[in-house]
Amino acid sequence: MRGSREDFREDEGVEVPHRELAPSTLRRLIEEFVSRDGADWHEQGRSLEAKVDQVLRQLETGKARVVFNLAGQSADIVPVPEGTLRGNREK
Repeated sequence: MRGSREDFREDEGVEVPHRELAPSTLRRLIEEFVSRDGADWHEQGRSLEAKVDQVLRQLETGKARVVFNLAGQSADIVPVPEGTLRGNREK
Protein backbone atom coordinates (compact mmCIF):
# COMPACT_ATOMS: atom_id res chain seq x y z
CA MET A 1 0.00 0.00 0.00
CA ARG A 2 1.17 3.49 -0.61
CA GLY A 3 1.37 6.42 1.75
CA SER A 4 1.96 6.45 5.45
CA ARG A 5 0.70 8.16 8.56
CA GLU A 6 3.77 10.41 8.46
CA ASP A 7 2.90 11.46 4.89
CA PHE A 8 -0.75 12.07 5.76
CA ARG A 9 -1.69 15.52 6.98
CA GLU A 10 -4.95 15.72 8.89
CA ASP A 11 -6.08 18.78 6.89
CA GLU A 12 -5.82 16.80 3.63
CA GLY A 13 -8.47 14.25 4.42
CA VAL A 14 -10.59 12.42 6.92
CA GLU A 15 -10.61 8.83 8.04
CA VAL A 16 -13.78 6.97 7.13
CA PRO A 17 -14.52 3.92 9.27
CA HIS A 18 -14.75 1.09 6.75
CA ARG A 19 -17.72 -0.42 8.59
CA GLU A 20 -19.74 2.70 7.78
CA LEU A 21 -19.39 2.13 4.03
CA ALA A 22 -21.95 0.04 2.17
CA PRO A 23 -20.47 -3.44 1.59
CA SER A 24 -20.63 -3.02 -2.20
CA THR A 25 -18.90 0.38 -2.01
CA LEU A 26 -16.16 -1.00 0.24
CA ARG A 27 -15.61 -3.95 -2.10
CA ARG A 28 -15.33 -1.68 -5.16
CA LEU A 29 -12.87 0.55 -3.29
CA ILE A 30 -10.73 -2.44 -2.32
CA GLU A 31 -10.89 -3.91 -5.85
CA GLU A 32 -9.79 -0.58 -7.32
CA PHE A 33 -6.99 -0.37 -4.76
CA VAL A 34 -5.59 -3.84 -5.46
CA SER A 35 -5.81 -3.46 -9.23
CA ARG A 36 -3.83 -0.22 -9.50
CA ASP A 37 -0.83 0.12 -11.78
CA GLY A 38 2.11 -1.94 -10.66
CA ALA A 39 0.06 -4.55 -8.86
CA ASP A 40 1.76 -7.89 -9.45
CA TRP A 41 -0.32 -10.10 -7.12
CA HIS A 42 -1.86 -11.93 -10.08
CA GLU A 43 1.62 -12.94 -11.28
CA GLN A 44 2.22 -14.54 -7.88
CA GLY A 45 -0.74 -16.87 -8.38
CA ARG A 46 -3.17 -14.91 -6.23
CA SER A 47 -6.77 -14.31 -7.20
CA LEU A 48 -8.58 -10.99 -7.00
CA GLU A 49 -10.80 -12.47 -4.30
CA ALA A 50 -7.79 -13.51 -2.20
CA LYS A 51 -6.24 -10.05 -2.45
CA VAL A 52 -9.55 -8.34 -1.60
CA ASP A 53 -9.88 -10.61 1.45
CA GLN A 54 -6.32 -9.75 2.52
CA VAL A 55 -6.99 -5.99 2.38
CA LEU A 56 -10.33 -6.41 4.17
CA ARG A 57 -8.53 -8.28 6.99
CA GLN A 58 -6.03 -5.41 7.22
CA LEU A 59 -8.92 -2.96 7.60
CA GLU A 60 -10.60 -5.18 10.20
CA THR A 61 -7.42 -5.52 12.28
CA GLY A 62 -6.54 -1.82 12.11
CA LYS A 63 -3.45 -2.34 9.94
CA ALA A 64 -5.00 -0.18 7.20
CA ARG A 65 -7.67 2.51 7.02
CA VAL A 66 -9.87 4.28 4.51
CA VAL A 67 -9.11 7.98 4.06
CA PHE A 68 -11.18 10.40 2.01
CA ASN A 69 -9.00 13.12 0.49
CA LEU A 70 -10.93 16.38 0.65
CA ALA A 71 -8.80 18.19 -1.92
CA GLY A 72 -8.89 15.42 -4.51
CA GLN A 73 -12.40 14.21 -3.63
CA SER A 74 -11.19 10.61 -3.66
CA ALA A 75 -10.89 7.73 -1.24
CA ASP A 76 -7.78 5.67 -0.62
CA ILE A 77 -6.64 2.82 1.58
CA VAL A 78 -3.51 3.62 3.56
CA PRO A 79 -1.39 1.54 5.94
CA VAL A 80 -1.18 2.30 9.63
CA PRO A 81 2.45 2.09 10.83
CA GLU A 82 3.11 -0.85 13.20
CA GLY A 83 3.85 1.38 16.19
CA THR A 84 0.45 3.08 15.98
CA LEU A 85 -1.91 0.12 15.49
CA ARG A 86 -5.25 0.74 17.05
CA GLY A 87 -6.72 -2.74 16.81
CA ASN A 88 -10.42 -2.82 16.07
CA ARG A 89 -11.15 0.53 17.67
CA GLU A 90 -13.19 2.91 15.53
CA LYS A 91 -13.19 6.68 15.86
